[in-house]
Amino acid sequence: MISTSLRSSSKSAHVLWTGRLDGDLGIAAGPGLDERRGAVHAGPWAWLRQVHGAAVAEVDTPGGVQGTPGDALVTTAPGVALAVFTADCAPVALASPEGVVGLVHAGWRGLEAGVIDAAVGAMRRLGATQVVAALGPCIRPACYDFGAEDLDRLASLLGPAVRARTAAGHPAFDLPAAVASALARCGGELVADHGGCTACSDEWFSHRARGDVGRQATVVVAA
Repeated sequence: MISTSLRSSSKSAHVLWTGRLDGDLGIAAGPGLDERRGAVHAGPWAWLRQVHGAAVAEVDTPGGVQGTPGDALVTTAPGVALAVFTADCAPVALASPEGVVGLVHAGWRGLEAGVIDAAVGAMRRLGATQVVAALGPCIRPACYDFGAEDLDRLASLLGPAVRARTAAGHPAFDLPAAVASALARCGGELVADHGGCTACSDEWFSHRARGDVGRQATVVVAA
C-alpha cells in the first residue's frame, strides 16, 4: 500500500493506493473483505457500482453512498473515505483549496462519456476553484493495444496525445495522457502520477494482462 497527500494550496487530501499484497478489495471479493478494507482505512467507505459512465455521487457522511451506479464520488465532509476499485482503469484523486475532494474511476469509456468533466463540475458546484489531481496505477500505453476506430474517436475528443504505440509497435491508447487532457479541458491539472503499470507488473491486479478478477482500491480521505 502506498500513502500520499494531494495538496491544493493549504488543503490536502489523504490518498491510499493498494496493490495485490493488500488482497482483493473489490465489491465481489470473498470472505475477509471487511478486515482487508479495515487494514487499509478503518471505518466505512463510500463506493459505487462502477459502470464506465459519467454519473457522480455526492457523499455527506462516512459510507453514505454504497453500491449506487456511477464512476465518480465527491465530498466536502472531513473524514469521509471515498473508494474506487480498479484492475487497469485509471483511479484519479481530486482536491481543491476549499477542501472539496473527489475520486474518479476512469476507463476509456468513462473518459469518452465525460466522467472527469462531470466530477470536476460537481466539485465546482460545491465551491471548488482550483482542482488538482493525482493518477494512480493503471495500464500504460506500452501494454495497451487499442482498436483503430475507437482510438480515432478518442483522439478527436481528447487530442492527439492519446495516440501511442505498444512495446510491440501496435497502436495504443495512452490512458494517462487522456486523463491529463480531460482534466485540462475542464480547468483541472494533473500534478502527480504514480507511474505504475498494472499490466506489466504483477504488483497490481490486471484484468487485461492476466485476467485477474481481483481489484485494488484507491481511497481518498477528505482532510
